[in-house]
Amino acid sequence: MKTGRIALIAVLIMAGVASTQPRSYPKAKVSFTDFKGLVAEVEEHRAKRLVDLNAFLAMSKETGTIILDTRSDFRFDRLHLKGAKHLSFTDFTQANLAGAIPGFQTRILIYCNNNFDGNQTDFASKIAPPAKNDSLRSQMESQAKPIMMALNIPTYINLYGYGYRDVYELDELVNVRDGRISFEGTTVQSNTTEPGTIRLR
Repeated sequence: MKTGRIALIAVLIMAGVASTQPRSYPKAKVSFTDFKGLVAEVEEHRAKRLVDLNAFLAMSKETGTIILDTRSDFRFDRLHLKGAKHLSFTDFTQANLAGAIPGFQTRILIYCNNNFDGNQTDFASKIAPPAKNDSLRSQMESQAKPIMMALNIPTYINLYGYGYRDVYELDELVNVRDGRISFEGTTVQSNTTEPGTIRLR
């Protein structure tokens, strides 16, 4: 009986030790190698599909074309290009993209915060300052160029990766008061027909 109790205690101790050991899981579904390969493939493709505002607006009126805004729900609700469809970049999946984009043959026009100037509330530029490593390099770093962190590039890469090839990207920094563009959203005045008239809250 005593031996049985000792054996039971030993089993319980071993079970407790096992439960505290770190579990071994398979590797996450993440591949930097895949991403690097995709970026290299996309670079040349994207270089030929950067368009100015006039071309962007002309294409947006053509059948089989959509404007896709991939900013956050909050930013999109406040202000976006009139007629744009929305799918937050964080929600990109094959199924969600298929729900937002009619088909792989659809022409997709993209833009992000870094395409618009004059409204840092709704189109806040995504820019990272130069890294500061040590005092010896501070003078050089103060003259270094900041890093553009625009959402356009990851959006383009991911659309391409999911199989969408007919993508065009707005390549100009457009003032929000430019009369050629119209906005929709909660910050757009409803009592005016003047394009680009925005009230900031």
